[in-house]
Amino acid sequence: MHCHAYSKLFVALSAIGLLADPTAGQACPFCTAPSLTLSEQLEQSDATVLVQWVEGKEPENDDPGTTVYEVREVISSSQEDIKAGDRITLARYRSGQKGDLFLLTGTRDTVIDWGSPLEMTEAGYQYVVQSPSYDTPTSKRLEYFMRFLEHADQMIANDAYSEFANAPYEDITPVADMLPREKVSEWVRSNDTTPIRLGLYGLLLGLCGDDRDVVIMEKKISENGDDFRLGIDGIISGYLLLTGAEGLDLIDESKLANKDVPFSETYSAMQALRFMWTYAEGRIEKKRLRQSMRILLDRPDLAELVIADLARWKDWSVRDHLMELYHSEEYDVPAVKRAIVRYLLVCKKDKPKDEEADTPEHVVAAGEYLAQLRKQDPKTVKEAERFFFFN
Repeated sequence: MHCHAYSKLFVALSAIGLLADPTAGQACPFCTAPSLTLSEQLEQSDATVLVQWVEGKEPENDDPGTTVYEVREVISSSQEDIKAGDRITLARYRSGQKGDLFLLTGTRDTVIDWGSPLEMTEAGYQYVVQSPSYDTPTSKRLEYFMRFLEHADQMIANDAYSEFANAPYEDITPVADMLPREKVSEWVRSNDTTPIRLGLYGLLLGLCGDDRDVVIMEKKISENGDDFRLGIDGIISGYLLLTGAEGLDLIDESKLANKDVPFSETYSAMQALRFMWTYAEGRIEKKRLRQSMRILLDRPDLAELVIADLARWKDWSVRDHLMELYHSEEYDVPAVKRAIVRYLLVCKKDKPKDEEADTPEHVVAAGEYLAQLRKQDPKTVKEAERFFFFN
């Protein structure tokens, strides 16, 4: 996809809330949308059993067929009416071989309503039954699941990844000292690593890595291409966790100020700035993060999002510059103009709690600029105020 097309897609998705923002959710900031883990499925079920395929009746005309399973192990049950050796017949034919293992979870009404069987190996079964209980603190649970992130059994590896994807960042940081640094480093380097996991692995390497990994991550970050790279936002964030402001100098030069890199790379660097602001308190000074975000004001395709971030970050140093952009042909876009108005609205409300204190200069200036815009462009101001919410 062409760079300009990327930029329009990213900004459009961000504006309607479909593009993940690291500051917006509770789960791992750089993981794909979390899925329901096996632990969660077991927690929500009234019965969980390990079964083996016995036989099946194939579909015929309007008849979807049936499949018969035999209970091998009862993992959990709210009542003692299920036992090993029982047979369960499910509507719809599902192919299998005698002895093939599956996990069945069910919810109870008058009878148990069984869900779709999940194919299971012996290793997968041991993984499930040895997993920490769902009410165990998340950090303690992650100590178990980190061992399976790249397991040979894909079902196990995917579920372990989902456990991390569901975990808040503050529950991931306590396991930093237990992470297998050499393995995580190899996963970040390897071309065989599933792309959707790179964001998580980059973040984990930022928590457990050392100077050797800085070189590895710099090389990975510098690999610009035409295609969108999944996980590069997590790798940049992990890199900044390791390097702080010194590493941010490199990101400024290579991703933020460099207009020749693909838009997706610049946007990923922007996500990393947001992450550092929200989660990595004190690792990089906030005034330094603001400095990097301001670079992106030179990108009209990102201006709407950047202005909103600068307002949230209370960077009132750009108010004069934003008024210049408001009247610039290159930024003559309704969404950008509304963002500037909202920036001024937030700025105007940034008053001291002490009512007797002098009104700050930026508050006075914002009020004056808003008064100008109400005369010059009342329609845009009204539209911006219509959907403006500020606590």
